[in-house]
Amino acid sequence: MLVFIDDSGDPGFKVKKGSSTAFVICCVIFDDDLEAEKTAIAIKEFRRDVKKSDQYEFKFNKSNRKIREGFLKAVRNQHFRVRAIVVRKDLVRSELLRNNKDSFYRYIIKLVLKNNFGTITNAKVKIDGSGDREFIRELITYLRRDLNKGTRPIVADIKIKNSKNNVLIQLADMIAGSINRTTQNDKTDKDVYYKIIKRRVENFWDFK
Repeated sequence: MLVFIDDSGDPGFKVKKGSSTAFVICCVIFDDDLEAEKTAIAIKEFRRDVKKSDQYEFKFNKSNRKIREGFLKAVRNQHFRVRAIVVRKDLVRSELLRNNKDSFYRYIIKLVLKNNFGTITNAKVKIDGSGDREFIRELITYLRRDLNKGTRPIVADIKIKNSKNNVLIQLADMIAGSINRTTQNDKTDKDVYYKIIKRRVENFWDFK
């Protein structure tokens, strides 16, 4: 089992100073390596169709509506599952989470992986990210410790990857952005993208 994770929004809580009002963590899950390869090929073919270079990175916030719709339509019939969590920051009461971005980020990733109702087991997890080695080490240690307590481990391996070199993490970014957009009532395309990919969404829940 392969799980690719990316986020949308930011983990900060200074909304009045530019932080996002919501934060989304999206997991794209493949139960079969071959299906992951097929999906990666579909994304690369779409990239060629829209005349982008092989190094082009799909990111929801940097794409126009045509690219977003085309990308999601190119993958919606592939065989993968999506589990996501949406955090509306005004509902978060914990001072620890509100005042420590790293703790908040780690905790939300743990929640979406842990509360999977048996649908994620012994998975190879790849998370978009960069940052200092200490943060990466602490993140991996934290997730392994908290996710593998039972008799059925949730994660077999965790790696931090640069999304620029991984089209399946780019897929997680595009879906995370699509889900986050549903929280933005001032956007005319609020529900457009989610409707395209909805059939692949296994679970999409609000943090409370």
